[in-house]
Amino acid sequence: MAGLYVHIPFCKKRCLYCDFFSTTLLERREAYVEALLQEINARRDETNEPIRTIYIGGGTPSTLDAHTIRRLIAAIGTAQATEVTMEMNPGDATPQYLNDIRQAGVNRLSIGIQSFQDELLQLIGRRHDAQQALDAVRMAQEAGFENMSIDLMYALPTQSMAQWQADIEKALALGVQHISTYGLIYEAGTVLTHRMEQGELAPVDEETENAMYDHLCARLQQAGFVHYEVSNFALPGYEAQHNSRYWDGTLYIGVGAGAHSYLPPVRSWNPDDLDAYITGIRTGTLQRERETLTEDDLYNEGIMLGLRTRSGIDETILRSDATPHIAAGRLRRTQDGRIVATQEGLHVLNRIIEDLMV
Repeated sequence: MAGLYVHIPFCKKRCLYCDFFSTTLLERREAYVEALLQEINARRDETNEPIRTIYIGGGTPSTLDAHTIRRLIAAIGTAQATEVTMEMNPGDATPQYLNDIRQAGVNRLSIGIQSFQDELLQLIGRRHDAQQALDAVRMAQEAGFENMSIDLMYALPTQSMAQWQADIEKALALGVQHISTYGLIYEAGTVLTHRMEQGELAPVDEETENAMYDHLCARLQQAGFVHYEVSNFALPGYEAQHNSRYWDGTLYIGVGAGAHSYLPPVRSWNPDDLDAYITGIRTGTLQRERETLTEDDLYNEGIMLGLRTRSGIDETILRSDATPHIAAGRLRRTQDGRIVATQEGLHVLNRIIEDLMV
């Protein structure tokens, strides 16, 4: 079973923390979509397996009109797909648009809320406000969406623990099935990183960030959510099927500029350049970079991805000694012989992973 990721790089406005490939050249949407459709058709049989999950991400997919979303989904085909996810900015939600994309085949929404605090949304450059976020979820529910995820961010500049706790409670009150959460990372080249380097804003200290994460984990699990991956929480049965492919190491295809594909043991990716992508698809000269993962690469990725999930890793595959981390309470053994990270271990997971890699 395969997954398909569709990258829509267009944004009406770039968020100040984002380092994903995106562009505000909205006038290029039509040409880009035509190239996407051509790539989808050309790679239709690449996996030799049916497409079970589709994820339309970005960028901001909701910058495309509903008719275009329908064309993309129709080109892919959903006859055997169980999950069709689309990312959305709350500012793009209207009852008509939500009804139209649901009719087009989208059965799961991922809404980028990030915060319910207007001052924080402005600080990180989001183009929606808190009321629009609340309205977007309500409208989606009224349109019949029964599988929704929202994104929240913590460790934002000036963000207090009280604000974070309030955001979690508002998220829970919405009745969504999935919550993805991300601590702010100051990525090189972003506006927020520049402001931090200039001393215009200060990062949240590590102790506060860890306390925010611990409160998040405890509160969502108390509310019945399963903490199935470091950053992801779902009500039972609503774990993201598509994203789980990335963590399980199963195959997926990525179409669009900058999109990655994985057909074990080969990983490939399209150029993250709009003109190079469109021209390359049109002329049949697209240069897709490739790498073949070695046994060591596959082992290291298995460690890195496995320890991010609640299922952990099979202890028998370990080439390094996990005992020091187990003794220190950062890892634990399960009854079925797997190694998983403890709550304390999640705070230093990167260091643990490095210790266990070859």
